[in-house]
Amino acid sequence: MEFMKKGCFICLTLALGWALASYVRNREIKQMKEAMQNGNSLSFLCHDINELEHFYQANLPRVTVVMPLKGFGEHNLHNWRSQITSLYGGPLEFLFVVESTEDPAYHAISRLISEFEDDVDVKVVVAGLSTTCSQKIHNQLVGVEKMHKDTKYVLFLDDDVRIHPGSIGALTREMEKNPEIFIQTGYPLDLPSGSLGSYCIYEYHMPCSMGFATGGRTFFLWGGCMMMHADDFRQDRYGVVSGLKDGGYSDDMTLAAIAGAHKRLITSPPVAVFPHPLATDLNFGRYWNYLRKQTFVLESYTTNINWVMNRALFGVHCYLSWGFVAPFFIATIHLAAAFRFYSNGYSLEETAYTSAGLSLVTFLAICTLVELLSMWNLTRIEVQLCNMLSPEAPQLSLATYNWCLVFIALLVDNFLYPLSAIKSHFSQSINWSGIRYYLKHGKIIKIERTERSKDMSPVFTDLGGKHLYGKKGMPARGSFLGSLSRSLAQWHQPKKFDN
Repeated sequence: MEFMKKGCFICLTLALGWALASYVRNREIKQMKEAMQNGNSLSFLCHDINELEHFYQANLPRVTVVMPLKGFGEHNLHNWRSQITSLYGGPLEFLFVVESTEDPAYHAISRLISEFEDDVDVKVVVAGLSTTCSQKIHNQLVGVEKMHKDTKYVLFLDDDVRIHPGSIGALTREMEKNPEIFIQTGYPLDLPSGSLGSYCIYEYHMPCSMGFATGGRTFFLWGGCMMMHADDFRQDRYGVVSGLKDGGYSDDMTLAAIAGAHKRLITSPPVAVFPHPLATDLNFGRYWNYLRKQTFVLESYTTNINWVMNRALFGVHCYLSWGFVAPFFIATIHLAAAFRFYSNGYSLEETAYTSAGLSLVTFLAICTLVELLSMWNLTRIEVQLCNMLSPEAPQLSLATYNWCLVFIALLVDNFLYPLSAIKSHFSQSINWSGIRYYLKHGKIIKIERTERSKDMSPVFTDLGGKHLYGKKGMPARGSFLGSLSRSLAQWHQPKKFDN
């Protein structure tokens, strides 16, 4: 009975959080509509039309966009175009950073650049192989080294996020208003492709979205969108460069830890929500790999306080995940018992225990419906906001969401999260896009690059379905069960690097 009550409490808490997030996003929609009614047809760029005057635009600071690339998939060209065709009025440069010229992304982005080379300041940078940190962080730091000497702000973007025409301007405007901001961030709106794996990823991200829909200060940070002061990197303020370079695995977790340690401000403006299309062939195996990478993040840390916070997140998330799933398992038992009593000719009044259980099952069903309605409402509002912020883009639709699969994904993702977290804790290693990282004391101590010919080397990235290699020498495709069995096999292997 207690499990059932806890499950109802978790459902209602999530519903309340999404309702508050909906209020923040919807307030921005109302402000944009009011601006349009007052004659500002460009409110998707800024609320105050006077900010579009030449004098104001001519004094905007220089921004460098650094985008680490890995592989090439079905949505990349659309995403890259949305980034380099930004309507930011100030000096702007784009640095697309790849590991090597053999990366499929190198040739794809080179062709795209040839279309815009006369209109946009965009370059491809070859970073080489990382040796002391994750390849993504290495690419980011090389990009920072190559940025223009007059750059005031640097914006890190993931290559699978689709930004709006006014996104860079909105982030820069907030940085100019409040110089105390250390990092500005945003969050993705997942667009499921129809598979259960894609809905599990959508469900995984949704609880976190309420932490980014604050309209201001937040303690959360998403590595897919981070705007920072360029001088923080030039001068290595607060140890941002050394902290990332010295064994850093996760860019956002490392920077969030630095911000917390030095009491620096992280904010997330209400317009910083970005469409994130998921691959049409995103299978369950790739979802499992993605979940493994997400839980593995909690194994990396920079300070003892950071370690304690990660352990707390580990425990709370696991407790809430199985605390959410267990009531549905118990409810199934109650329903089966009630059906058996009924089929044997007993009335519900004659079985008081079953009757009380059915009452809790009914209440759990109501709480779950309220939770799903709140999730639906937040998604609806974020879809509407994205459509208003990108009026020229194909309009997103809520009709593509399958809410039966959303409910199943709620159960599946919350059941698997603790298993993935426990696996990450005991393995202390992860395969990320064909590169295996080993951690010790929260930092990367060894990097192994998987040969293309080995069966365990992934062919695609997890979410975007990007090809990591050319056609030659691609490894065989694996299933979810195969991936899980290999993970369990590695789990039981003798530990290395203990000394």
